[in-house]
Amino acid sequence: MIRPLPSLGLLDRVFRVWFPSLLFLLLNGCTSASYYSQLASGQLQLLRAREPVSSVIADPARDQKLRTHLEQSQKARTFASQQLHLPDNQSYRLYADIGRPYVVWNVFATPEFSLKPVNHCFPIAGCVAYRGYYSQSAARGAAALQRLQGMDVSIGGVEAYSTLGWFNDPIISSMMGWGDERLATLIFHELAHQRVYVKDDTEFNESFATFVEQEGTRQWRAYRQLPPDNNAQARQRDQFTELVLKTRTRLEQLYTLPLPTEQMRQRKAAEFERLRSEYRQLRDSQWAADKRYDAWIYAPMNNARLLPFGLYDQWVPAFAALFHQESGDWLKFYAAVEKLGALPTDERKAALKTLADGADQPKNQ
Repeated sequence: MIRPLPSLGLLDRVFRVWFPSLLFLLLNGCTSASYYSQLASGQLQLLRAREPVSSVIADPARDQKLRTHLEQSQKARTFASQQLHLPDNQSYRLYADIGRPYVVWNVFATPEFSLKPVNHCFPIAGCVAYRGYYSQSAARGAAALQRLQGMDVSIGGVEAYSTLGWFNDPIISSMMGWGDERLATLIFHELAHQRVYVKDDTEFNESFATFVEQEGTRQWRAYRQLPPDNNAQARQRDQFTELVLKTRTRLEQLYTLPLPTEQMRQRKAAEFERLRSEYRQLRDSQWAADKRYDAWIYAPMNNARLLPFGLYDQWVPAFAALFHQESGDWLKFYAAVEKLGALPTDERKAALKTLADGADQPKNQ
């Protein structure tokens, strides 16, 4: 049964009681009150902006395109709980218009000659390789300070995120630029984070949610009696990701060498030029000159821009193999994922590698 939505007044009171205690704990570490204050303020503004999707759909004064898009989203939302056994709560049955293209901007940073990210640890989410800001100007300010310290820095806008079930997450206006199916996949992905989440293991969490998104979308298409998606764009994305990951591997090897600083910088720049050259060859020979990644590839390049690649799909084959082992039973699959998540980190990664290696082996005829 769906839990009733608490009044905003009640939620605000709970939030105000909860956050100062959390802030006190956080400030005992190496952090600043201003950063966590903007997190609290941004989250509270988002909560206050929420309204039931059903109210928006029923309001003839609202934009008809928005109403139709939200109406389709609710069909996918119901499918997520009834067929994929994802959490059945008010998340994504609410809508929030935030009036900006992204809900947060994430700031990634690495040393100049390292692919190791500067991690930030939080009581709920654990350690992640970025800091999020509800204001683009605040993100740019934080990035500028890190650049002054000699770090490689990158800023990336985010259309949606999950509070892991702590609050009823809304469909945000920043998500509405996607088509109906892409919005459905995003809902599947974010609800998966509510279903299973392991602290301090971004690759595990994102790969799990990505598998749920992909398999959920396949089943969602079948449920609507649509043909399988040939997914040419997904293949291009996978090929592009592979290029970036190969560059990252070469850079990791380069940074182990005992080279003078200027020579290291030259070699680093050469690797980025090699990436651009390989991209052009791939684009022109296999993608019919599709330039969808040109803006990214020709922007200023550094280590931090490479960090997000691979986080979302490293263990997807492992989770696909596990789903197959559990005969496609979602509840059994989630239980198996939870067991994996409870393992010590080294054992968990070893188990995932075994699953992934098994998935790569040819099946006996």
